[in-house]
Amino acid sequence: MAEPASTNPAHAHFESFLQAQLCQDVLSSFRGLCEALGLEPGGGLPQYHKIKAQLNYWSAKSLWAKLDKRASQPVYQQGRACPNTKCLVVGAGPCGLRAAVELALLGARVVLVEKRTKFSRHNVLHLWPFTIHDLRALGAKKFYGRFCTGTLDHISIRQLQLLLLKVVLLLGVEIHWGVTFTGLQPPPKKGSGWRAQIQPSAPAQLANYEFDVLISAAGGKFVPEGFTVREMRGKLAIGITVNFVNGRTVEETQVPEISGVARIYNQSFFQSLLKATGIDLENIVYYKDDTHYFVMTAKKQCLLRLGVLRQDWPEIDRLLGSANVVPEALQRFVRAAADFATHGKLGKLEFARDAHGRPDISAFDFTSMMRAESAARVQEKHGARLLLGLVGDCLVEPFWPLGTGVARGFLAAFDAAWMVKRWAEGAGPLEVLAERESLYQLLSQTSPENMHRNVAQYGLDPATRYPTLNLRAVTPNQVRDLYDVVAKEPVRRNSDKTDAGKLAAGSAGTQEELLRWCQEQTAGYPGVHVTDLSSSWADGRALCALVHRLRPGLLEPSDLQGLGALEATAWALKMAEHELGITPVVSAKAVVAGSDPLGLIAYLSHFHSTFKNVPHNPGGLEGPASQGFPGSSSAVLFLGKLQRTLQRTRAQENGEDTSGKKPRLEVEAKSPSTEEPPAPESGVPPTPPPQPQEASAGDLCALCGEQLYILERLCADGRFFHRNCFRCRTCEATLRPGDYGQHPGDGYFYCFQHLPQPGHKEDGPDPGPKSQDLPTPDENSMPSGPSTVIPQEGTSPVPNPRQPTRRLIRLSSPERQRLSSLKLTPDPDLEPPPKPPRSCSALARQALEGSFVGWGIPVQSPQVVVAMKEEQEQSSPSSEEEEKEEEEEEETMALDSDTQEALLTFAKNSGTMSKYPTWRRTLLRHAREEEMKRFCKAQAVQRRLHEIETAVGELEAEGTKVELALRSQSTSPEQQKAQWLEQLLQLVQKKNSLLAEEAELMLTVKLLSLEEQQCEVDQELRGYLNQEETVKTPADRQAEEQLLKKLLDVVKQRDEIIRFQEERRLSELASRPGAQG
Repeated sequence: MAEPASTNPAHAHFESFLQAQLCQDVLSSFRGLCEALGLEPGGGLPQYHKIKAQLNYWSAKSLWAKLDKRASQPVYQQGRACPNTKCLVVGAGPCGLRAAVELALLGARVVLVEKRTKFSRHNVLHLWPFTIHDLRALGAKKFYGRFCTGTLDHISIRQLQLLLLKVVLLLGVEIHWGVTFTGLQPPPKKGSGWRAQIQPSAPAQLANYEFDVLISAAGGKFVPEGFTVREMRGKLAIGITVNFVNGRTVEETQVPEISGVARIYNQSFFQSLLKATGIDLENIVYYKDDTHYFVMTAKKQCLLRLGVLRQDWPEIDRLLGSANVVPEALQRFVRAAADFATHGKLGKLEFARDAHGRPDISAFDFTSMMRAESAARVQEKHGARLLLGLVGDCLVEPFWPLGTGVARGFLAAFDAAWMVKRWAEGAGPLEVLAERESLYQLLSQTSPENMHRNVAQYGLDPATRYPTLNLRAVTPNQVRDLYDVVAKEPVRRNSDKTDAGKLAAGSAGTQEELLRWCQEQTAGYPGVHVTDLSSSWADGRALCALVHRLRPGLLEPSDLQGLGALEATAWALKMAEHELGITPVVSAKAVVAGSDPLGLIAYLSHFHSTFKNVPHNPGGLEGPASQGFPGSSSAVLFLGKLQRTLQRTRAQENGEDTSGKKPRLEVEAKSPSTEEPPAPESGVPPTPPPQPQEASAGDLCALCGEQLYILERLCADGRFFHRNCFRCRTCEATLRPGDYGQHPGDGYFYCFQHLPQPGHKEDGPDPGPKSQDLPTPDENSMPSGPSTVIPQEGTSPVPNPRQPTRRLIRLSSPERQRLSSLKLTPDPDLEPPPKPPRSCSALARQALEGSFVGWGIPVQSPQVVVAMKEEQEQSSPSSEEEEKEEEEEEETMALDSDTQEALLTFAKNSGTMSKYPTWRRTLLRHAREEEMKRFCKAQAVQRRLHEIETAVGELEAEGTKVELALRSQSTSPEQQKAQWLEQLLQLVQKKNSLLAEEAELMLTVKLLSLEEQQCEVDQELRGYLNQEETVKTPADRQAEEQLLKKLLDVVKQRDEIIRFQEERRLSELASRPGAQG
């Protein structure tokens, strides 16, 4: 029964306050509420209690219950934890408002200043589970009824600001709008306090406000004076955000969201996009909220080619400046991308409007990310102490594809409020700062997986949120520089030199140390006498001895008889690369001729840094490598072996190998004691690989012909290249370890996405359509009705856009595997699976079933349902109102048919149909979480790869300068030469360290890519497996057999990588101090 309409004006103002969707409406309705109750806004926590006592209104009771429950937590001490603390919060973004809520609950007086006068940002933020629970506990559903209904896990910035604004107003926070904080005004004399410098002229109440805590949440472009900011740079990255009007029609609700798809693991989607529209993206995300929100990373050359950017400027501000961006072209660009990603199902896209009434589109640069070196400082003058804390973007600028901005921003707000509580309790300044910095160290490592699982227990106390908490990780003595009398230095923005500037662990050090190590390793070999780092290596025997010491069994010293110096050197270089993971930076000819002594020294230093900790056995030539050696666990070595295996497999397939034997994966485990010594990979006597043309001081790039300096050299197929030259011939993407192949026909290198298939003739680069004009919504190939997108001839077909009546969310293999493995309850009635037959077809089918646990969950196996039942028992109960809203939201969403049918059947058979909606909701939520997790993982890897590429470029430039100094010097003192050489070797080792990290990341990329391939092959294969044998054509059977073989190959590659990673993990554990005990 509906409640009767109230005639109390306070009730009407409260209803207006709840429903207000504009900032000014919120403020005016709250003022009206306070006037009706005879209260003054901004009265602190006592104001909240007065409003609650006087507003005896049924509609407010559920809100009071939530806020009272939060305020009653012991940490707030009934609002008396910080009764005498005065705080100034700068910025009314989500993080500033969230910090203000906590400070108000602690009982502090809180004043907030904001330069804007309205909230207009439609961009959508991803929410972690704890942020959803946290906001619900503050009454988010009361202020915004559609908040995270069903499986939704996002909210627009504007809506988030509005609901938090309503909370801070109720809690008595004093807010000043349209004023800008420009700096601090120190106390002029003893007995006075710190004040804020405000523009324009602040009202007297704000101008005279003295505070002892400043919380800055004003964004990345404003950091208070005294803080040092570090810059993390990557490759040029251009993000584009766009908001379209959400008409909330039935057709719009049925369009599935895209939690994130990245080129790094789903290249086919982006290749289809490029072929169909000419748009070249790295990733794309689509969220449905107040608007249809899309965010994507675009490539600069694509924007230039399509006329979105007028000119290519080296300065990023100028490149993306309004004068260089063509608005009409940008609008066509985002429309075409959104149409393609949603298969045209959103209909005619109308732009939402920003605060200035313009289409809400933005192109922004996130090449560099800013991060404060410290999270807090203390300043003191005339006995008045001021505690300064950072939250939000001015603490850490988030990398948007990871979706960590709000979650980590809220965590920083909690940590800052905890710091204020400790400050108010009387803890010493250094102790407070040390605790805050200890928490700050945890922030960048946090994820939903490594925080406490029970989000309902999260509170202000860090122990409720962080499982591995050490508040003494930073000592008071380490933060003395954060305690100032008065900050005199302006903010320093230091470029991040973590990669390019720090001393690499394990550098070769002096030339004498390197020579001594080489002499120890080659001692005892007949005919080998190492007296220097140049002529002693010319005959190749010393290099062969070094390789043999580290990898016995490849070639006996007696086998060198009859080999010339060039052949022996070439064999050693090849074996060092293929069996030790030591990539050459010098050619065999240069070693024999002695024409590149610096290159040889740099090459030998790589051996030294990798193997210097391997115990030396002077009593015999059988070195420690027979028991295992560090190179065997190198990701560089593993990727090289895997790549050569794949290349050899393709060559055999193209040559129609008649042996009938599948090539053995090189990465399979070898028994060093029982197998015969392996021969070189080619299976023929050692011969020197093809070498590039020699230059007097260094090699020439095999592609551009320009000179290569030592740190610039990248070796592939026995030739040297610049990293910038070593790109895919088709798409010009940077080629990284394990992600490229060489075409045997033309000899060019390609990424795997564009590596020509057998019988395909490569005609040269195809960067996509050359037209400068993108199709408009009325001109593009997207039909207005629900029909398929017609790809251009010769392109991969676009995934079928036909949608069922409900949104389809298909769980991938890892998602289902994780669901099916949650707290498994074994069924004793189930029989063990039969042993797999030996045929290729049956082996592949076994791989299919074993690797896709959960694809079509068997009805007789209720593990998933049991796990979901246990999970629901642990989760906090939702109100009846929230459950009803979630069910309505999920009417437009669906599981794939296999999973839904299995779940429904189990619920019917077990008599638990009442639990079916909840179980279904759990599955959907897990699917979204897994999809987002995979996307975030891919984006984090890609970002780090870009940072490594930038750092390596800096090292190469620095190394070139040092090398030129060494080569051109003639009269420089010996001490100066030694310093330059040591500096060069340090740079070489830094680069090798970065390349090793790059290889580790590429293993993750490979796994993500194989995982995606496995899902695609499985989906296609099941179409054939579900057909009746009587209706299959010979072509169908052939296609099915090919897919089975492809699946087996993909599964085998994944198994090899996972086995390698596990073996290395166990090896690292065993090598730790105390592991033997």
